[in-house]
Amino acid sequence: MQHTEKKLNIFEKYLTLWVLLCIAAGMLLGKAAPQIAVTLDSLSVYQVSIPIAICLFFMMYPIMVKIDFREVINAGKTPKPVLMTLVINWAIKPFTMYLIASFFLGVVFRQFLPGTEIIKTGQEVELWRSYISGTILLGIAPCTAMVLMWSYLARGNDGLTLVMVGINSLTMLVLYAPLGGFLLGVNAMPIPWQTILLSVSIYVALPLVAGYFSRKWIIKKKGMEWFQTRFLHVLTPVSIAALLVTLVLLFSFKGEIILANPLTILWIAIPLIIQTLFIFVLGYFLVSRLLRLSYHDAAPASMIGASNHFEVAIATGTTLYGLASGAALATVVGVLIEVPLMLMLVLICKRSCSLFRECNLDLPQCKNARTMA
Repeated sequence: MQHTEKKLNIFEKYLTLWVLLCIAAGMLLGKAAPQIAVTLDSLSVYQVSIPIAICLFFMMYPIMVKIDFREVINAGKTPKPVLMTLVINWAIKPFTMYLIASFFLGVVFRQFLPGTEIIKTGQEVELWRSYISGTILLGIAPCTAMVLMWSYLARGNDGLTLVMVGINSLTMLVLYAPLGGFLLGVNAMPIPWQTILLSVSIYVALPLVAGYFSRKWIIKKKGMEWFQTRFLHVLTPVSIAALLVTLVLLFSFKGEIILANPLTILWIAIPLIIQTLFIFVLGYFLVSRLLRLSYHDAAPASMIGASNHFEVAIATGTTLYGLASGAALATVVGVLIEVPLMLMLVLICKRSCSLFRECNLDLPQCKNARTMA
């Protein structure tokens, strides 16, 4: 898959800075005008935030409309990256998340996490155990929306990313409850199915359908050249702008919780960061190279395992344990670290693309890329 090189716009060139500024702005908004945040957060259907859904649509649509769906068909004929993602997401990631979180929160940082809480069921549990439960909910929820943004920024195979998103969405419906039930040590884990189905429909299916049909209509009416040089030129900044607005909204909703628990946030963030980096390194630098994947397949296949569907994790944590629970707080930490960390992984991918065959990014490190036999 080839990507046409273009100059980065101001959004893309300084994206990490904009992300940090939007996180700070969201947290300040939530602190200075909490009623606005509460009102916006209350606009939801089955715990899917309507304002966030609108922002995510505008984040995903510009990516979807660029996809030539012949790429999706071709991607379906190359099963190795899809199988790699499925194995990492469902056979490795949930268990390493449990082990890493248990080691850090249950052993290393346990003395810093004293006390107990009464969860939604009326049971009294130790706080550190509640935090581990939240990390488990993050570990069993692979990203099914924003990974399209990470793949786009890393110039990965958009068609393959879309295939993997679809497969992971369906797999999550089947495996989320059994894995969660097993790791949380409960017999029957109530799962907000409506939340999962509605989030996948809004975050993925709706922009996918809109992108597919509008692409066909525009190309038919205006031609491919106009579509690529005029329409996409206007649309390109929309995804990044929508991402930044999404961050302001997310952190206006959850910023007060984060500001009220700074040290606890740090203790929870450490195992989450280690888990994310471990899964990425496993997929990108080890398994992808063993399977001899191209860079354009390896980057998105690795990042979909490293990232989390934190919206579903937050909804599940709130449903199971309550909005004020330690588990719900741990899932919010997933939001805090997700975007800056994934942007760092995008940068690592682009800086190391010459390690892979078929490296055709127009970047200095790719000029002399070796071809793997």
